[in-house]
Amino acid sequence: MNPGILYATLAFLCWGLFPLYFHAINEVPPQEILAHRMLWSLLFLVVVLTVRQQWKWLPKVLGQPRILASFVASALLLTANWGVYIWSVNNGHVIDASLGYFINPLVNVLLGLVVLKERLRRGQWIAIAVAASGVAWLTWQAGQLPWIALILGITFGGYGLLRKTAALAALEGLSLETMILFPLALVYVAWLTLHGQNTFLNTPYDSTRWLLAAAGPITAVPLLLFAAGARKIPMAALGLIQYLSPTMQALLGVWVFHEAFPTERMVGFLIIWAALLLYVAEGLWVGRRAK
Repeated sequence: MNPGILYATLAFLCWGLFPLYFHAINEVPPQEILAHRMLWSLLFLVVVLTVRQQWKWLPKVLGQPRILASFVASALLLTANWGVYIWSVNNGHVIDASLGYFINPLVNVLLGLVVLKERLRRGQWIAIAVAASGVAWLTWQAGQLPWIALILGITFGGYGLLRKTAALAALEGLSLETMILFPLALVYVAWLTLHGQNTFLNTPYDSTRWLLAAAGPITAVPLLLFAAGARKIPMAALGLIQYLSPTMQALLGVWVFHEAFPTERMVGFLIIWAALLLYVAEGLWVGRRAK
């Protein structure tokens, strides 16, 4: 098996469980959760880099403006994606957020075709068309422009493309992104502290403090797996593996958070799952013929 498939699958399985984590700290404002994710992620990554003695890349990168600009862009896309996702989960829009990650694979395929000049086989085109019809059905059933889904899909698609073509490996790249975001997060948390609004200090629950501190590894590990996987497999394959995450999120939205899931919406999800099965079956068939 291509190890990239394993890395990507593990990343999306982790992200599929994220609604449980954010719901557990829903008393913390979304923007503060976002700041803590940046702070604790950098702390976790600094420890990892120090243990691995992997700091030689940093001075070289600081002298290359083009690489820095690329990672500033990926850091901003990641921040936008995190912020909208946290807000949607904590405001009862888990299923709407899952739709965003159903749209994202189509964005990945489009970027792979246009930017990376990847080619698709006929069976893959059929699978993509079926998935697109499912997403279109879900969008039409919503009765309005799904802005949450569109922002999540487009920002993470752009992030995936930048990480696939990045000059740094997974660990170094994510570390540079968090270093770029760290000053903004630190200033915001300091402002909250001065105004007596820092939930980490004011909450009476130790569990909330531990969960906020855990944002470091909880955030960094899936992103490291995703970045490593994105560099080893085509954008089309990456996009379709990603259906694992929104499927899990949608199921959590229905079974755990009791959001509405009418028959019309279920039809759309079934169409997308059929597309994923078709894509996998086509890949296995082509692989067997090649052998």
